[in-house]
Amino acid sequence: MRRTTVATALAAAVLVLAAGCSSGPERPRGQGSASATEAPSTASPKAQLPPAKGSVKVVRTVAEGLKSPWGIAALPEGALLVGSRDDGSVVRVDTATGRKTAVGTVPGVAHQGEGGLLGLALSPTYASDHLLYAYFTTESDNRIARMIYDPQRPEGQQLGAPDTILRSIPKGSIHNGGRIAFGPDRMLYAGTGETGERGLAQDRKSLAGKILRMTPDGQPAYGNPEADSLVYSYGHRNVQGLAWDGENRLWAAEFGQDTWDELNLIEPGKNYGWPVVEGRAGKAGYVDPVAQWKTSEASPSGIACQGGSVWMAALRGERLWRVPLDGTKALADPEAFLGGQYGRLRTVLTAGPGKLWLLTNNTDSRGTPKPGDDRVLELDVT
Repeated sequence: MRRTTVATALAAAVLVLAAGCSSGPERPRGQGSASATEAPSTASPKAQLPPAKGSVKVVRTVAEGLKSPWGIAALPEGALLVGSRDDGSVVRVDTATGRKTAVGTVPGVAHQGEGGLLGLALSPTYASDHLLYAYFTTESDNRIARMIYDPQRPEGQQLGAPDTILRSIPKGSIHNGGRIAFGPDRMLYAGTGETGERGLAQDRKSLAGKILRMTPDGQPAYGNPEADSLVYSYGHRNVQGLAWDGENRLWAAEFGQDTWDELNLIEPGKNYGWPVVEGRAGKAGYVDPVAQWKTSEASPSGIACQGGSVWMAALRGERLWRVPLDGTKALADPEAFLGGQYGRLRTVLTAGPGKLWLLTNNTDSRGTPKPGDDRVLELDVT
């Protein structure tokens, strides 16, 4: 099930893009710590801090007419794969021309409420194996599968049969999580939701309300808090953003209920509080978020690390948030951009030094689509 026809020279580039994000695409992959249970390192004293105030410029609209987009993955040649939550289809977007090509449909996807085809991620060895990973909802569960993406096959038939690596992630009409990304350690991370059953977030035997860490084959990764468990952190309500900064620290965004949405620095084995606490509580045994927002201002989905800051796409808040970092802390208060200009914002992805791809999400049941929705935008950011 493997192919070796892609030039080896592409490997370095894809290792950066496949991992979801970093503070810059020049950082090599596969240099994580020997043990995932070690405490995250502090920022290098030589690291240059980002400015307290940033900037965003919309350079262009890359593509239009996307339907219920959710997951996005950057191919090594610069194109994007974008998945449709509602119908399970995947299209290739040529970022130079905006041309959309049907790739295929992930079989077994069942769109119910917030479920459907959610996160996408490329294998860290994509240059040799051509594997695309997908997190999606079926009639019975949420699961993660991988499939060959072969651009040489006819349009609409470029996805191979799915190979399910993890099944039985609890599903619900709400809070299915869904973000997946390969980390600097080449392990696969997945954010899950508690499906509306709050107690699952604190149940360490359940896969719901967690961040999971696994091998590319779906097995518990070496160095996890418990050797036979996929659970990396727990006490989450609905994680839809995962990203690593320039020091290989993992950040995650998640939805609060009525009060606070959160940006968290993730440490293995730690409890992030839901449903006992929401937002900063200062309560022993629970990790407080690094930044928090009123739910009307955020409802966060995807995040990316770029230029020393975390960039967060907001759905209900309809804006792009920037949190400049000083090591493990926020350097300044979160800063908002693009407020109300493009509607609901679902996913943000690093596109090179000082650049981001931004995916809107107005053609789902909660958005108010405008002509041309949904879109991929190219941004210059500092």
